[in-house]
Amino acid sequence: MQERIYRNLIFDFGGVIIDIDFQRTINSFIALGATQFNEVYSKATQSGLFDKLDKGEVSEDDFVNGLRPWLPANTSRQQIIAAWNDIIIGIPERRIRLLESLKPNYRLFLLSNTNITHYNQYIPELKSNYGYDNLNGLFEEVFLSFKLGMRKPDRNIFDYVFSSMNIKKEETLFIDDSKHIIEAAQSYGIQAFWLKDGMDVTDLFADGKLKVEG
Repeated sequence: MQERIYRNLIFDFGGVIIDIDFQRTINSFIALGATQFNEVYSKATQSGLFDKLDKGEVSEDDFVNGLRPWLPANTSRQQIIAAWNDIIIGIPERRIRLLESLKPNYRLFLLSNTNITHYNQYIPELKSNYGYDNLNGLFEEVFLSFKLGMRKPDRNIFDYVFSSMNIKKEETLFIDDSKHIIEAAQSYGIQAFWLKDGMDVTDLFADGKLKVEG
C-alpha cells in the first residue's frame, strides 16, 4: 500500500467483509452424492453456469436444474440451495464496526461478484445480527454482479463503478482477496491491495483510518 491520501475505498465482499469457505460448499455437494463436483466448482475456476448466475443471466431455478446432472435424481431443490449457501459463514462484528468507523472519513463502496441465492441468505442475517436492512446502510453505493450483468475481473464493471460515482483512480483504493482480480484492477490503473490468506481487512486500519504502509 503506497503512502497517499485516499478519499474512496472499494471493498470486495466475499473473503473481505463476509467470511466464506468454498470447500464447505464442495463438501456439501459431495455429501449429497455429487459426482466430480470438485472439478466443476472451485475458487479459481468456475463453470459457465456459475458465471451466468453471478451475472444474473440465469434464474435460481435454471441454476438448480443446471446442477442436477451431477446429483442423484431424488435431490430436492431445497437441498441444492442449502448446499450452495454453505459457502457462507457470516460477517464478523469487527468488520461491521470497522465500516461504521470508516464512514466519516471515506466514501465507501462495495463491489462484489455475488448471486441472488447467496444474497437472499446473507441479507436477512445482516438484518437479524446487526439491524441493517441491506448493505446500503454500510456503503454509499453497492455494486453487485448479478444486478449489473457484469462481474470482476472484467474491465467494464470497474469502469462503471468509477464513472457512475465520479471518483478518481488516484484517490481510490480497491481491496480484494483474489490475486487475479487485483492484478486485473492494477492493469486498469486502479490502486489495489491484495488481502492475502491469513490477513483480516481490519488489520489495514486503525482509528477509522488506513494505516500507512510502504
